Amino acid sequence: MSLVSNKQNTTLIPILIIAGLFFIFGFVTWINGALIPFMKTINELTDAQSYLVASASYISFVVMALPASYIIEKIGYRKGMSLGLLVMALGALVFIPAAEARTYWFFLTGIFIQGIGMTLLQTASNPYITILGPIESAAKRIAIMGIANKIAGALGSLIFGYILLSGIDEIKDKLNVVSIEEKEQLLNTMADSVVTPYIVMAAILFVLGILIRKAPLPHVEASPIEEAKDGETTRTSIFQFPHLWLGVLTLFVYVGAEVIAGDTIIAYGISLGFSGEDAKFFTTLTLMAMVITYALGVFLIPKYLSQTFALKISAILGIVFTFLIVFTSGFTSILFVAALGIANALVWPAVWPLTLKGLGKFTKTASALLIMAIAGGAIIPPLYGSFVDENKANLVAQGMTESAALAEASTSGYWILLPCYFIILYYAISGHKLGLKK
Repeated sequence: MSLVSNKQNTTLIPILIIAGLFFIFGFVTWINGALIPFMKTINELTDAQSYLVASASYISFVVMALPASYIIEKIGYRKGMSLGLLVMALGALVFIPAAEARTYWFFLTGIFIQGIGMTLLQTASNPYITILGPIESAAKRIAIMGIANKIAGALGSLIFGYILLSGIDEIKDKLNVVSIEEKEQLLNTMADSVVTPYIVMAAILFVLGILIRKAPLPHVEASPIEEAKDGETTRTSIFQFPHLWLGVLTLFVYVGAEVIAGDTIIAYGISLGFSGEDAKFFTTLTLMAMVITYALGVFLIPKYLSQTFALKISAILGIVFTFLIVFTSGFTSILFVAALGIANALVWPAVWPLTLKGLGKFTKTASALLIMAIAGGAIIPPLYGSFVDENKANLVAQGMTESAALAEASTSGYWILLPCYFIILYYAISGHKLGLKK
């Protein structure tokens, strides 16, 4: 009994530290929901262009995941986390000259640099928390990380929604009637509102980056691959694990679906006629749905619910909610977008341990591949935005008013989620078992 108690005590502090890191990149990630309509206004963008905010953040995971894995291999988990925080601080500082120039690509550069920092942070922290204890309870530990991540995301969305979106409707009305000089002045003043919060963010990230180097994080490694028996040859390549590659695909479409649920809901609410003042709260609905489901996961997994069964339920709920988004209207439809938080919450916690199972010495490389899959958040949301732009143009050409066309196109754009959830369902049913010994 004392051995079990000691084991729990030795992992409690590291779990709390890693939860703090998940809080940080949850805060930074989920302010995108407020940044998208803000950037659309100050830089006068189309819907597809505005969703490049998400792309700039998530594409960094493709660019940096394997280099991040190499860096962490050389300097270790703790220093890797510290470096990630310092790079995120640098990205926050880029927002200061970007606001002065009011240049969209400058803003995207800052977001991309922050994404590089988050890649380092995630490449270190996700495998660390997965192998910190038994693989059977990894989804529980990751669910705890998810609670920290999404609570931070809800706070970030509310804080930045208040800072960036307060009065946005009045400003957009003024932009249609003022002179070119007055319009430029209004947009410049609006752009300057990001300076102070990003200076504060940079300072906090820098201090935490220094402090994490002293954190009491024990050294952990994944369990080795089972030794070959009965003359079988030992696996020598990452390509010999089909369940890993399917796991990467599953995580790719999942992150795309999660980002759509969290980052489009404010713009979707505005397209349906809600004011920016009201719509700024909508991302919080999605994230709170995720937090509640994470809490259920902590309680239910693995004692009452297996990781695999949780993944099946999540996929089925995603399919059902997608249909309900499209076939309902108004605030009801928005609530079903928020309900996607329920469907999404346990996918990440379940996919990681199912994918890393049995990989042994290939765990770090596999973790980098899974981090690269976060690029789904860079690719799938802009596809949604492009679909909305194209469908809206077609409806306007058919004689529909611009506002009605935007509302209908925004709603029908959610069909893009359907294949994502079917892929997740396949992985939950059989994909996670491919290539593994019975």
